[in-house]
Amino acid sequence: MNIDMVHSPRPARRGRVIALHCSGGSAGQWCTLAQMLAGQYEVEAPEHYGCKSTGMWSGEHAFTLGDEAARTIALIDGSEGKVHLVGHSYGGGVALKAALARPDRIASMALYEPTAFHLLRQMGGPGALAYAEIAGVADRVCQGVVTGDYRAAVAAFVDYWNGPGAWEAMRPAAQNALIHWAPKGPLEFRAVMDEATPASAYGALNFPVLVLRGEHAPMSTRLIAEGLSQLLPTSRLMVVDGAGHMGPLTQAPVVCAPIMRHVVDAEDRCAVTLASADIVGAARPNRICV
Repeated sequence: MNIDMVHSPRPARRGRVIALHCSGGSAGQWCTLAQMLAGQYEVEAPEHYGCKSTGMWSGEHAFTLGDEAARTIALIDGSEGKVHLVGHSYGGGVALKAALARPDRIASMALYEPTAFHLLRQMGGPGALAYAEIAGVADRVCQGVVTGDYRAAVAAFVDYWNGPGAWEAMRPAAQNALIHWAPKGPLEFRAVMDEATPASAYGALNFPVLVLRGEHAPMSTRLIAEGLSQLLPTSRLMVVDGAGHMGPLTQAPVVCAPIMRHVVDAEDRCAVTLASADIVGAARPNRICV
């Protein structure tokens, strides 16, 4: 399913939610969330480079996470009020990059196992082991793309995130979609692994953040989720029972329900803060809601 934007069926009454999909995915993965928030929020799901709606990266310069986040930042800048960011896997890494670029425009953020692999290099021994593990996966994907064996590249990718044999169990249509995406894979790995943001920078994201991980998360994203929950000043960590890295797709209602509650609660807290500011007076018109 290749959809440039997923919209709530009815006009929004509250705010805007920008939901970012995983590597090799599409906007369609957030249909359940859009349905849950229908009538209250405008849900938009911009697709990344490599999807049919956006095409491949232009190749004008070395690809970075900032290049991927530019579309999301433009949506934030075009919004009347603060926005809620949601991201899964690679989309979580993009959401973090966009939030760092516009911290005062974010009402809340929900991240399911973001692949902010650069943080692993700043997590000591356990982080080094996890980084070596994911670097091995990245090497296999890159080697497959360089040699033209896209099938082998995405097979290694899928089996890492879903377990051995997952690739062979996939429907041919799903396999073909990932084979089409394969050339983008190395760009995404390099973007999230070479990102230069220091861990300390995330302390500036002073708004409500929900970090989720699956019970069966691989070592790399388990460490990142747990580490981010310590780095982000107003965050909480939730473990989804029985889920793996692909929980937002395999257990969409279970994963999207707490995300929906997080968005609504953050919006309510922000409204209360604004109302309190109005009562006190207009002395602080740029007050940030947290």
